[in-house]
Amino acid sequence: MTDGRDASPKRPGGAAKSGASLKLYGCVTAFFYALSLSVFQRGLIGTGNYTAQELSELMSTDGRVMMLSGWASVLQLVGNLSVPVFAFLLVEGFYHTGSLKKYLLRMAFFGMLSEVPYDLALYGRPWDLTGQNVFFTYFVCLVMLWSFSYFQNRQGFMLWAMRLAAVLAAAVWVSVMRSCFGLITVALCAVYALLREKRGQAILIGAAVSVAYISAPVSAFPLWNYAGARGRTWNKFIYYALYPAHLLLLWAVTLAVTGM
Repeated sequence: MTDGRDASPKRPGGAAKSGASLKLYGCVTAFFYALSLSVFQRGLIGTGNYTAQELSELMSTDGRVMMLSGWASVLQLVGNLSVPVFAFLLVEGFYHTGSLKKYLLRMAFFGMLSEVPYDLALYGRPWDLTGQNVFFTYFVCLVMLWSFSYFQNRQGFMLWAMRLAAVLAAAVWVSVMRSCFGLITVALCAVYALLREKRGQAILIGAAVSVAYISAPVSAFPLWNYAGARGRTWNKFIYYALYPAHLLLLWAVTLAVTGM
């Protein structure tokens, strides 16, 4: 599991996609999700100043708000494409990492580092318990994946009972924390891990699971064409740092458009 070799099953077919291209795809689409929530919804529309009913009434009478709401929805749909991709990459990372302990520590560290930028960008405050950033979701999912490995020597009913217990525990954990994309990422990681030797089935089931996020199943196409190769990529810490960095950037843009 942790020897660093490429033990990925062969892709079902199609043009080859590397892990690097999937990371880039995920980073770009995730940017649009945060752009929607921060600059458009919190900044330009000012959703925090209205109740749901008031906002609905405003949209029916104000063409500008209606247009901005439409763009915010489109951007959020684009952002949803990142959810299955990062869940898939997390599972691949788990099976290829040289040190699970370091992997977990990185998720915890960047989760803590990103929390203030996350709260500033999405809620306009440096500390808000409404929701937690996605690194905490990934940390929980890694613990769940570790439990799958820990109990893999069990047989029959006990094996599946332990796996189900791990999934339910992870689901409760992310729900209590209210971490970003919590339940859907737990479900997707479980599917991608438990069906890893049957990637085609995993991707199709993952697409069905992610249908609640409307556009997310579209990401089945790049996942289907994943070749299992790493590809030419940046240092992993650059990818991690992009998350808090882009949140701080969007917070600054939100301040600029609101004149604060």
